[in-house]
Amino acid sequence: MQDLKHLTRKKRFSLSASVSRRKNSPVNTYKRLIEPKPEKKRLRFILPALALLLAAYPVLSFLSGKPAASSVRKEQKPGVRQDRSLDVFSSFQLAADAYPSARFDGGRLSAPLSGGGKVVYAINEEVQRRVTEVMEKFQVPFGVFVAIEPKTGRILAMASHSTIAPDWAGHAYYGIYPMASLFKIITATAALEQKKVTPDTVIPFRGGLYSESSRNWSNLPKRGAQQMDLTTAMGKSVNPVFGRLACDVAGREPVLRCAERYGFNSLLLPGTPVHPSKAEHPKTDDELRLMGAGLGREVKISPLHAAVLMASIANGGTMYAPSLVDEIRNARGEVAYAHRPTPLRTVVTPEVAAQLTRMLSATVNRGTSRRAFHDRRGRPKLADIHIAAKTGSINGTDPEGHYNWFAAYAPVEDPKIALAALVINRDKWKIKASYLGEQALEAFFK
Repeated sequence: MQDLKHLTRKKRFSLSASVSRRKNSPVNTYKRLIEPKPEKKRLRFILPALALLLAAYPVLSFLSGKPAASSVRKEQKPGVRQDRSLDVFSSFQLAADAYPSARFDGGRLSAPLSGGGKVVYAINEEVQRRVTEVMEKFQVPFGVFVAIEPKTGRILAMASHSTIAPDWAGHAYYGIYPMASLFKIITATAALEQKKVTPDTVIPFRGGLYSESSRNWSNLPKRGAQQMDLTTAMGKSVNPVFGRLACDVAGREPVLRCAERYGFNSLLLPGTPVHPSKAEHPKTDDELRLMGAGLGREVKISPLHAAVLMASIANGGTMYAPSLVDEIRNARGEVAYAHRPTPLRTVVTPEVAAQLTRMLSATVNRGTSRRAFHDRRGRPKLADIHIAAKTGSINGTDPEGHYNWFAAYAPVEDPKIALAALVINRDKWKIKASYLGEQALEAFFK
């Protein structure tokens, strides 16, 4: 074999070229192995182009208005194609935009869409009409109500009214307001999760039941301190007990983590008009006590989120995305989107949810809402319905007035409805939120 090391690059190329001219030379044999034949070269360009056309076929079919075979599920009815561009978030936005023009027709609430078709809502006509009539009858300065089906997230009612600012009513469900004592639910959750307390645990405290001065709540006297079990304290919404529970039992970080798991400081429904609820971090123990008792004025929640929170506990700890939509129909009357339950997160364990239910049941039985749910003789207005509930009360400035909350779910054995009612009164009180809630439950169950 000839030594090529001494040749220049040009000479080596010439030599290999002369060798390659031989028909059966090693060079020609090598080229035949590695160089594709002309027809194979053509396939290298044709096959990718064909693959691109096949991939684009469903899109081209969608744009042409004809469903591609691969985009139609076998179980769907002929002529009905789900719009895959819609999900629980985008459908909520679409339904929220159309909601002001919605009207009842044959027992179903629906609203036309600008491009044709309509949104059909899951709204319960009886509940919607009752709460609307109550707010209008008593001319509440500001009132808002939201009800949800716990197991599916479907919104069963969403109504608002204002004798002072009608424009406020159109978006009242999505705005955030001081949460007041509804936050006691989160305080209790944080403590129960650590297994440091149970619903029967007795907490000693000092000060009045509704004291708003937290500095001395933990400075217990050697003798003569008051005490109360957590279930009774939840029902009566006792501030010092839950201030102590947040600061001396649960701790700052567990309370904050619990609040964020419930959906605070994040978007509940991204891309929708629902404002994110917020819970600012307390800087001192005194601020933590106020927060735990529901007196933190920078802890704010929307009525929609408050209803979702109650529905999560009612559902054993699983939070479902709230949905305004039952179905969306296109211009041809075909179902383009149908509601499907969408779990968002697990906020508590079933064990803690059951403990919270037990504590919240005291509110209606012997707590702050007893009067609204019993007649003058002490007989329950909804005798066969067991209700878990929480009230809240605090002054606010946006809008100005006294904020009164009522949040509940029922029946506790198998919850069918969860709700949140907020009434903002001025100097002269019209009604409490618990009355609005009682009327809604009466309409729903009777």
